[in-house]
Amino acid sequence: MPIPDQTVDPEMLRVTMRKWASGVTVVTTALESESGVQRAGMTVSSFTSVNLDPPTILVCLDDSTYTYSLVKKSGVFAVSILAVGQDNLSTRFAGLDPKISDRFAGLELTTALTGAPILPGIAAWLDCRVSALYDAGSHTIVLGEVLAAGNETAAMPLIYFNRGYHALPAVQNA
Repeated sequence: MPIPDQTVDPEMLRVTMRKWASGVTVVTTALESESGVQRAGMTVSSFTSVNLDPPTILVCLDDSTYTYSLVKKSGVFAVSILAVGQDNLSTRFAGLDPKISDRFAGLELTTALTGAPILPGIAAWLDCRVSALYDAGSHTIVLGEVLAAGNETAAMPLIYFNRGYHALPAVQNA
């Protein structure tokens, strides 16, 4: 049975992509200036490993965001891979809580080599230097050379699927 031709409009793409499960990350950056340290961060689901040697990842950032602007200026960013139970951090950095004006307020942040903030209690993190930027319409594909990384071996990643947060079932290693 052939699949009927359909025009893919933004709503059709949204509905279709809801069937794709992904991990939840927060991309952060920082830039020192005369007026102090500027920080920015946002929830990002478009994230993947690109290469092991040299270690390279990519994230896609909306060009209209302050986070993208600061990543472009600073040339560095960190990716915090959220753990199960960190839905609140995803919501906070997605800008969905109107009561929060400073997304970093009250968080015990760490940094690695670049100075980009790394969130607390996460499953894993990567600290990156921007190696390339590629225009993709309203977004930019940001390639990052991974300079440092770490993970919490017992932490399970937070999963986003069909407009909700989920946890993977525990897996027994053979």
